[in-house]
Amino acid sequence: MMRIALFLLTNLAVIVVASITLSLLGVNSYLAQSGTGLDLGNLLIFSAVFGFAGSFISLLISKPMAKWSTRAQIIKQPSNSGEKWLLDTVRELSEKAGIGMPEVGVFPAQQSNAFATGWNKNAALVAVSQGMLQRFRPEEVRAVLAHEIGHVANGDMVTLSLIQGVVNTFVIFAARVVGSVVDSFLRRDGEGGLGFGYYIVVFIAEIIFGIAASTIVMWFSRRREYRADVAGAQLADRRDMVSALQRLKAEYEVPNQMPDSLVAFGINSGVRHGLAALFRSHPPLDDRIQALNEKRYG
Repeated sequence: MMRIALFLLTNLAVIVVASITLSLLGVNSYLAQSGTGLDLGNLLIFSAVFGFAGSFISLLISKPMAKWSTRAQIIKQPSNSGEKWLLDTVRELSEKAGIGMPEVGVFPAQQSNAFATGWNKNAALVAVSQGMLQRFRPEEVRAVLAHEIGHVANGDMVTLSLIQGVVNTFVIFAARVVGSVVDSFLRRDGEGGLGFGYYIVVFIAEIIFGIAASTIVMWFSRRREYRADVAGAQLADRRDMVSALQRLKAEYEVPNQMPDSLVAFGINSGVRHGLAALFRSHPPLDDRIQALNEKRYG
């Protein structure tokens, strides 16, 4: 979830800032017709341009944002045998996956956690928590790293950005249509242009539509986790990949051992149902373990 959460939060921030800036510059008024309402053709083009721009800006700054938010320390020259093993392992797995050597980092967290991010599969970042390095066996850490490198090799961040661009386009377009309709209904004075109510409604609608549309991104994320597990099984070892997931599951089963958020591969431990399940970025651990044991790769 860490990789997905960082991307989604960055994307939301970019879209909100861009929306406010464009409103201040009068772009929304330009999209308005001479009377009331919006020029839907121009609005759709506007929404697509800024929707995809916001998504790809989020992708381009994903590495520095991840480093800053997790306080990850990048290993450039290993200072001990553990760091040397980590670099050597990532280099071996990257060569096996056919990608360039990623930056390798360790971030100060006791939760078992790891993530990979970056706009280019040959210029990625792979980071692991101190807690995972302390508690997981080397072969399990290797499987986790293989899983994350699988995300990079599969181009999941780029594909995620494309999907997010489509989602952003919908959110920007729909929010302004709703804002125009509500503003027109509230004013009823026949005046041209857009009223203050339009901007308030657009701001609120963007947040609501953005949250709702994120279920599409989460669905994609859940599907790609199975493929990343396959990569972990192929690049490292299927039994080690299963063992890493089982160890994570065992940590969850210890009361108060971990918070119900941001853990290895970003999995949330609780089994959610109904609407809450739509916002899961990862499938349940039991499902992933079963899929690997049955060699069913989603």
